[in-house]
Amino acid sequence: MFITKKIYTIIIGSILLAIGVNFFLIPFKLLDGGMIGLGLIFKYLAGVKAGLVIIFLSVPIFILAWMYQREYFYNSLHGLLVSSFAIDYLAPLHYSYITKFQLPSVVSSVLGGVLIGIGTGIMLRYRTSTGGTDLLAQLLSRITRMNVGIIIFIIDALIIMIGGIIISTETMLLSTITIICVGIVTSLCTWNLKSGS
Repeated sequence: MFITKKIYTIIIGSILLAIGVNFFLIPFKLLDGGMIGLGLIFKYLAGVKAGLVIIFLSVPIFILAWMYQREYFYNSLHGLLVSSFAIDYLAPLHYSYITKFQLPSVVSSVLGGVLIGIGTGIMLRYRTSTGGTDLLAQLLSRITRMNVGIIIFIIDALIIMIGGIIISTETMLLSTITIICVGIVTSLCTWNLKSGS
């Protein structure tokens, strides 16, 4: 029963995350933090598929997880693959979305952050994640006992600063709103989550 719930959680969380990225961030060249943010930076600059970049960049962290916390490795591998596939699969749909809905960039950054936060948060509650920095945050949370959402927020802030320097100040400011929303919502979703349990 738990495995079935976990499968549904990975699928639903990945879809919510992919919707947040493709429909609310990409139209305004906004960023999330972590591996998704790095994947989006590569997408904006080189036109490559963000999901494939996320998988590629996550390899070193998965190697660390394999060496030190294999439970996290196994629990996050599916989340990484499904969420990365969902991001690339839904990517072409954002063009039709833009023509139907023209949201202000600030509203889009908030809604994108909320959806990504919910998707990330519900996956973390079932001991899975999208891998990448979410996986790194789980490993650090186990060591420091800090809430995973707070750790993710700190890592995300660093990625946003890098993206702001490379892309634009507007991208950095709006993306800051996004990661604040992601951090708050993820923290709310994982508030009672015990790192060691």
